[in-house]
Amino acid sequence: MDEFSHIDAEGTARMVDVGEKPVVRRAARAAGRISLSPGTVDLLRRKALPKGDALNTARIAGIMAAKRTPELIPLCHGIALSHVDVEFEVEEDGVVIEATTQASDRTGVEMEALTAVSVAALTLYDMCKAVDKNMRIEGVRLLEKIKSPAE
Repeated sequence: MDEFSHIDAEGTARMVDVGEKPVVRRAARAAGRISLSPGTVDLLRRKALPKGDALNTARIAGIMAAKRTPELIPLCHGIALSHVDVEFEVEEDGVVIEATTQASDRTGVEMEALTAVSVAALTLYDMCKAVDKNMRIEGVRLLEKIKSPAE
């Protein structure tokens, strides 16, 4: 690739024009992990953290973040999301977070999935910080993105 898609000839940042692209059904999955002490995992499972039910709060935060992605990521297009899901797998030393996003639009939904995972992880961090000083957010990555004909 010889040119940057988000920089014009003068080197100025610009939003890519996707107006001529067809509307396509799009989906993306992203994942990440937060490492926690076993004691924190126990409190999390029992919904006994000082700030309450961290997983439910993190799920809502992740969904809200996906919907607000263009406000957080410069030059990111607003997407009419049709579905956002945030799921957790509690392990003995942490939590795996996975987000799925879907839309029928002109550009992808991977940034929304990545944002959902990141904000869900940050919310878990915030809700656990009173009891765990050694948490680590890691491995945030795109797992899959899919394009298929619009219905």
